[in-house]
Amino acid sequence: MKNLIATVGLAVSLALPSPAAELGDDGLHKAAWMRETFLDLREDLEDANAEGKRLAIIFEQRGCIYCEKMHTDVFPRPDIDSYLHDNFFVVQLNLHGALEVTDFDGEVLSERQMARKWGMLFTPTLIFLPQDVDEGSTATAAAVATMPGAFGADTTLDLLTWVVEERYAIEDGEDFQRYHARRISERRSERNQ
Repeated sequence: MKNLIATVGLAVSLALPSPAAELGDDGLHKAAWMRETFLDLREDLEDANAEGKRLAIIFEQRGCIYCEKMHTDVFPRPDIDSYLHDNFFVVQLNLHGALEVTDFDGEVLSERQMARKWGMLFTPTLIFLPQDVDEGSTATAAAVATMPGAFGADTTLDLLTWVVEERYAIEDGEDFQRYHARRISERRSERNQ
């Protein structure tokens, strides 16, 4: 009986979304899978690689309703939350922040200046980096994918998977839109069985 109760409890906890991220003193959501670093992206990439994870940068801003949507409706979904924990080293930047960030090209700017340098227009924006970045490159020039704005859970999970599986590097492979369309079709077929 105890095993049955434990099994049911585990199943229920896995089916429920993770709690939404708390707001930090800077007004940004703080998810458990985000990393606090010295914001030297070269070091962050080394650390991500050492853990066998992909480096991702997320730009957010205080009061962003789309950031809130992602942190309440999308990121807490158990499959997305665990996928982020298991596969990504996520560094958060504040679109209007003053902390110093060191780009891969060695340039040191405040978060808000880096946002301008990289052409950040929307929050949230996720930038996904490869395991190796050429010396002298910027984060946005090296990025393998960028997700500007809020997307639905399935689109977000598909993009995370597409990046981790390095589908962007497959010769004559599916671009993200074709991959996502195929995954939508597969999920639809699974539901109809």
